Amino acid sequence: MSITADPEHSLVPSANGSNGAGKKPVTIAALPAVATPAPLGLLAIALTTFLLSMINANLVSRAIQPVVFGELFAFGGIALILSGMWAFRAGSTFGGTAFTGYGAFFLSFWAFFQFYVKDVPPAQIGHAIGFYLIAWALFTAVMFLASLKTNRVTSIVFGLLLVMLVVSGIGNVDANPTLIHWGGYLGLVDAAGAAYIACAEFAEDLWGRSILPLKPW
Repeated sequence: MSITADPEHSLVPSANGSNGAGKKPVTIAALPAVATPAPLGLLAIALTTFLLSMINANLVSRAIQPVVFGELFAFGGIALILSGMWAFRAGSTFGGTAFTGYGAFFLSFWAFFQFYVKDVPPAQIGHAIGFYLIAWALFTAVMFLASLKTNRVTSIVFGLLLVMLVVSGIGNVDANPTLIHWGGYLGLVDAAGAAYIACAEFAEDLWGRSILPLKPW
């Protein structure tokens, strides 16, 4: 695909000071199409949510947290933010907002534990994490409403994410291990949903048709 510029009607002067009258039209190549960033972004959300939820559900030891924080920074943060930028370039406001937003969420969560948690009184760490999760639940509520214009599976994933953040947030504020564990269980289901959408996007991109249904509204 290309764009042809007519020098006779050009507003940009040529090197000799004229407006290019009498010159041949210049063909300018259009920007190439951008591959869908959805599989990368969704897998980053799925894997990061899975790892954090395994810890919150108390299914693995918290001693693995350093490994999780590395993934939180690289894949859940940087790769997800890049996916958001590519989604904006591809013309997807919803995908760009979701990927960039949650990339910033994971990256800031990593930064909190790496740099700032030492400045919070130990008795208040749970409150700080809880209120932070609830604040992101508000962001997720907006994304959930927007997802109602996409498909049912995406709406379910954002709905589960909203419930997970609220339950986990309240659990941390109240220092309630049961609620924190349930938040972890919800996160595991949500991670599976995000991975399913990623596989559906992969399949459609590779085979050129819908293979795994996403159930449009």
